[in-house]
Amino acid sequence: MLTRALIVFLVLLNVSVALWWMLRGEPVVPDVKLPSGVAELQLVDAAVPVTAPSPTASTAPLTDTTPTAAEPAAAVADSPSGQAPAVAEARPAPVAAAVVAPPAPAPETVPAPAAPERCVALGPFADQAAAQGALAKVGAALTRTRLREQSTPGATSRYRVMMPPAENREAAQVTVQRIIAAGLSDYYVIGQGPDANAIALGQYRNREGAERRLAALRAAGFQARLSGGEGASTWWLQGALADGKSDPGLRLRSGAAQQRSLDCAGLR
Repeated sequence: MLTRALIVFLVLLNVSVALWWMLRGEPVVPDVKLPSGVAELQLVDAAVPVTAPSPTASTAPLTDTTPTAAEPAAAVADSPSGQAPAVAEARPAPVAAAVVAPPAPAPETVPAPAAPERCVALGPFADQAAAQGALAKVGAALTRTRLREQSTPGATSRYRVMMPPAENREAAQVTVQRIIAAGLSDYYVIGQGPDANAIALGQYRNREGAERRLAALRAAGFQARLSGGEGASTWWLQGALADGKSDPGLRLRSGAAQQRSLDCAGLR
């Protein structure tokens, strides 16, 4: 019952508001008088009629009415009030800023490529002493020099290190005892022939090994000598040309019969 009564009340309330809205009168606008000296606001569409521009006015040529520097006095005289007309303030024309180009970078200096290294071999020389003499003759024309022994193809000669022949067998045996006391080995006494009673201390295929043996004997106080090897090998002077430049007179100065190109990697 309470719910039904509430619904009926709300319906009556809505009907009352609707009747009041339909039966209310137009609002009365009070007549407000403006103070003296205040213009009345009017709508543009109602107060000022809008007229289309005249075709002749739009097509009439434009004339320059700006007085020049020589005309100010005449303009003042022609003015109805005798006063100078207002002249727009002259403004300087904009000046374009000068564009300064950045300095061009200096060209990069590219170092000149170094001359390729060239190496030569001078020879053949009969022995090491002759090769040493050739080295002294070429001087600074060659760098990274070295002397190199090369075996002669087909040669079978060998290098021998030996003590000179003693007066007799007993003297040779005394020398053998000294060699043993010095800690050296590989020796024997030659019994006959032109080198009888001489002491052989080694036989070698290349001169380098024979010279190492000879140096060890001389360091121990023995007067050994090197023999053999005649015609079995030759000596060459090898080196790099200074600054990579060829020297046409190098071979003649060294006294060599030949000059060969050489791989520089072999000198390292």
